Amino acid sequence: MLVIPSIDIANGRSRLVHWPGAAAGVGTPTDRPDRIAERFVALGASMIHIVDMDGARARRPANLETIGRVASRVAVPLQVAGGMEGADNIRLAFAAGATRVVVSMSVADRPELLQECLDVTGDWLAVGLDPRPDRIAAYPWRRFAPPSLIDLVGELQDRGVRRVVLSYGSAVPDPEFLAGLARTVGAELLVAGGSVNLDTIKGLRDAAIAGIILGAPLLSGAIDFARALEAAA
Repeated sequence: MLVIPSIDIANGRSRLVHWPGAAAGVGTPTDRPDRIAERFVALGASMIHIVDMDGARARRPANLETIGRVASRVAVPLQVAGGMEGADNIRLAFAAGATRVVVSMSVADRPELLQECLDVTGDWLAVGLDPRPDRIAAYPWRRFAPPSLIDLVGELQDRGVRRVVLSYGSAVPDPEFLAGLARTVGAELLVAGGSVNLDTIKGLRDAAIAGIILGAPLLSGAIDFARALEAAA
């Protein structure tokens, strides 16, 4: 299972300062996304996830120069989320250096927009879903009743989506449930966020989850990246 460092970008900077030597008082803290990404790649990261916070609010990419700087410093796939909905937005992200994009749950209810995105990305598209039942139920769907998570992933898969990012917020992912979901659907499943520790990472690995996207726990040092890689192996 991949352990994918995530960097939230606002105004061209990481929302969180990364200081890997904080506990020992060594090294230099930085909020530069390119330097943070470079550090994680040097430690073994095989992909970097970037969230364009300003882009998510503006509904269009807003930190393209920063994405370009990250892409110029690392030779691994760069997955970008935030304001990616729409063919033109995706083209801008790809031109800046993104190799994959994540679009929001809103496209699950807009088949024409989803197809527009797929026409540009092909297999390099992921759809981000909030898997928590209360959040799915509360979403303003354009249909008679809210779908279940399994039905929703199945719909997306039937339309050509090959990758889904399940974003847990501050909730704890349930590896047993995710193992069942992974057996039921053919799409590649990644987990983002959530209240996780090394045991959770091991559980997700055993559940056949393709990757876990971690931001604050890695940047703050709450989870050591090297140990996370060991737990995911």
